[in-house]
Amino acid sequence: MPKKYSKPSNLVASLLMMILLVMLQPQLQAEEHQYAPVVPDYTLVFPQDYGAHPDFRIEWWYVTGWLETSENKALGFQVTFFRTAAPQHSSNPSRFAPQQIIIAHAALSDPALGRLIYDEKTARAGFDLAYAREGGTDVKIDDWYFKRNSDGQYVTEVKSDKFSFELSLTPTQSIMLQGERGFSRKGPNIEQASYYYSEPHLDVFGTITQQDSPISVRGRAWLDHEWSSEILDPRADGWDWMSANLDDGSALMVFRIRGKDGSKLWAYATRRDAAGRVKQFAPDQVEFVPERVWKSPHTEAHYPVEMRIRTGETEWRLVPLFDDQELDSRGSAGAVYWEGAVTVFQDGNNMGKGYLELTGYLQSLDL
Repeated sequence: MPKKYSKPSNLVASLLMMILLVMLQPQLQAEEHQYAPVVPDYTLVFPQDYGAHPDFRIEWWYVTGWLETSENKALGFQVTFFRTAAPQHSSNPSRFAPQQIIIAHAALSDPALGRLIYDEKTARAGFDLAYAREGGTDVKIDDWYFKRNSDGQYVTEVKSDKFSFELSLTPTQSIMLQGERGFSRKGPNIEQASYYYSEPHLDVFGTITQQDSPISVRGRAWLDHEWSSEILDPRADGWDWMSANLDDGSALMVFRIRGKDGSKLWAYATRRDAAGRVKQFAPDQVEFVPERVWKSPHTEAHYPVEMRIRTGETEWRLVPLFDDQELDSRGSAGAVYWEGAVTVFQDGNNMGKGYLELTGYLQSLDL
């Protein structure tokens, strides 16, 4: 009669699992270490570092600004291109393998509408339809693009059913390296960092089109370019970030990383005056204090849209252009966040214009 085989005992099953894990350990370690690390002693090199860094896990080119029409109407705008490396992005030789994913967000803050209008795109890089090129800023998805010309001027175009942009952005100041010569800490552990530089006070001109009506605009913008392989501490809930082009020619950037328990995991600020002098602020010198909370009618998230921010002995007050500047990117980047044009005040005086970003208020941000 045939011999009967019994099921392995729990002990045998455990041993088999241990053997399997040992066999897979080199592969798991390779996957964990497949992305390039951010290290403190790297020196940013230009024009090379204007371009993409495909060996790092995530990267973005992020433009925010205020525009003004010929009728003195204020508008806020943002254009952001993300690049993210797919797992084991270099191991599959197929042209159809998604080695890099490109994501783009574009938004317009129009007080006449009273709400943010936005659009988004996602595509895997390839076939010259979507890419983030090395050596210089040149990112694209279909007919959306953001590019740096050889003369340093940026050009961007976004075509959407809701609105369109055609903008040129000209630098008026030098690059602003964030953190320690571009090494920007994002948490208490040294590996929680990014490479990060900004270009504040970009002079903007071009055309905004709504409902088939093109409008000439001028204004000022801020560009951030950042890349990393690990940014957030596992205890992090999200971040609050603000950049401002101040009227005296200075530039201010402030952020904090919030813990899930409401604590401040990390914070940093830097201010560069019009003469180029830079002052940096350590975590204990930076505070964000909510002044007024707005509840989104779209997601029911609560955002502190009016803030007081302290950098050292200086206190700033942020007032939004209007409240409803929430962007729901769950169809692309997977996050819901508030991205708003704000006016910056000090002691009741209007000091300039900026953008405030609030993430992790609907659910914890996972990069």
